[in-house]
Amino acid sequence: MSLVPFTRWPEEFAERYRLSGHWRGEPLSQMLAEQASTQPDAVAVIDGSRALSYADLDRASTNLAQRLANRGLGQGNCALVQLGNQAELYVVFFALMKAGIAPVNALFSHNRLELVAYAAQVRPRLLIASRAHPQFTDDAFVEELTELIPELDTVLLHDDPHPELRLQSWFVQAKALRSFSPTPAGEVAFFQLSGGSTGTPKLIPRTHDDYLYSVRRSVEICQFDRETRYLCALPAAHNFPLSSPGALGVFLAGGRVVLSPDPGPASCFPLIAQQQINVTALVPSALAMWLQAAPGRHGELDSLQLVQVGGAKLPEAQARRVPQVLGCRLQQVFGMAEGLVNYTRLDDSDEHVYLTQGQPMSPDDEVKVVDREGHPVAAGEIGALMTRGPYTIRGYFQSPEHNAAAFDAEGFYRSGDLVRQRDDGYLVVVGRIKDQINRGGEKIAAEEVENLLMAHPAVAQAALVSVPDEAMGEKSCAYIVSPDPTLKGIVLRRFLRGLGLADYKLPDRFVHIDALPVTAVGKVDKNRLRRRVAEQLTVTE
Repeated sequence: MSLVPFTRWPEEFAERYRLSGHWRGEPLSQMLAEQASTQPDAVAVIDGSRALSYADLDRASTNLAQRLANRGLGQGNCALVQLGNQAELYVVFFALMKAGIAPVNALFSHNRLELVAYAAQVRPRLLIASRAHPQFTDDAFVEELTELIPELDTVLLHDDPHPELRLQSWFVQAKALRSFSPTPAGEVAFFQLSGGSTGTPKLIPRTHDDYLYSVRRSVEICQFDRETRYLCALPAAHNFPLSSPGALGVFLAGGRVVLSPDPGPASCFPLIAQQQINVTALVPSALAMWLQAAPGRHGELDSLQLVQVGGAKLPEAQARRVPQVLGCRLQQVFGMAEGLVNYTRLDDSDEHVYLTQGQPMSPDDEVKVVDREGHPVAAGEIGALMTRGPYTIRGYFQSPEHNAAAFDAEGFYRSGDLVRQRDDGYLVVVGRIKDQINRGGEKIAAEEVENLLMAHPAVAQAALVSVPDEAMGEKSCAYIVSPDPTLKGIVLRRFLRGLGLADYKLPDRFVHIDALPVTAVGKVDKNRLRRRVAEQLTVTE
């Protein structure tokens, strides 16, 4: 059976990473096997009133892997998975790692448009989703997917009324009709999602070797251990709460993951008190809500020792309030699903914690900050971030044209971020090159939304730009050129929803404009549009 194709590290680099001990030839499922062997009764996951021990998690994932193997699924096959913040997500993840099936873990906020795009790229044989998601409340979308992807022959749905389709039914033991095993550690384990600025979602192939090293090194820096009680408040499938160190870091260290349905204080504060949470990860918009809600509720937060913040630039004033208001330490995290992760260290000075986004976590992370011509800038100067290393990919999945632009001839990844690197190696994020909106940590590709808006018969041109927002960091504003000046934002939002666009990508504001401004070379001048967004224009709402 052929394995999933991907862009490999050159052998000289792969050999270096193996000799250095970064790549150890172990599958991602190994961490669970070790915990189930050494502390089987220890609680691994708490989901509402349910508690799964390491033995429970290991057993359920093995049973699911066996049943999938019995169906003929294994190495070389892919899966499309969409589950929310629920224990089943981890059961499924480890089952697919054990069975050698490479999943795309879609976020629960993703809708038809994204799911179809992911499926078209990986051609999954397996779909695992939830009846709680609007796309799966009936069978219409499943039927659409199976028509689009003839290879899709196995569908499992959380809380389906039929036992043969119900995901939970596949967690019980089955007779072993076929053997199964993980893919080799140097092969693709699963796909992460890019928050890139192009309209087509790009998939990031992660191997067991590179991803496990990222998790292991994160655990070392963040000092997770068996006493770690981690609140997973962000979407559990996202790279940040999965691996930095995230839930996988907790499982590697033998601690406990507590799932929250959302990052709001109303959900999280009682869980922190009840479960004696000592660490969590937030995006700046969620942190802002916590800082606002915390006064008068310190008793609920007494156990909290560390809050990690990443996903978007954290303002200094907000950073300085964390120990004052929440009574715990702050750790800034600046990373990307493509690889490179930077942390402020737990023993860093206030200057580093409040003013920087950390430094690369691996001694073999290579970072360059360059000008527009690709030449390195002087220390402290602003430039574009480029990187390569033992856990930074060498190419997106089956995207040769994009890879030619995203990676240079030496394998350095162009992240699209504008940064300053200090003399001590710490990075300060200044902005980004990519045409992308960071709405509370959720990345929105402007081109994608613009193309869909222009599919409306009454929209001649559209341009989506970011708008500064105190709570979310950024929101989006769509400038519309239309022959119908009465066209309302509510109509356009309904139109975009009808096309299957995720709700967080819907423009927060619509503004009519007679013509889009252009630069000297004829491109839409979005800088001018951003400056105009505060002006009094005709708003379509």
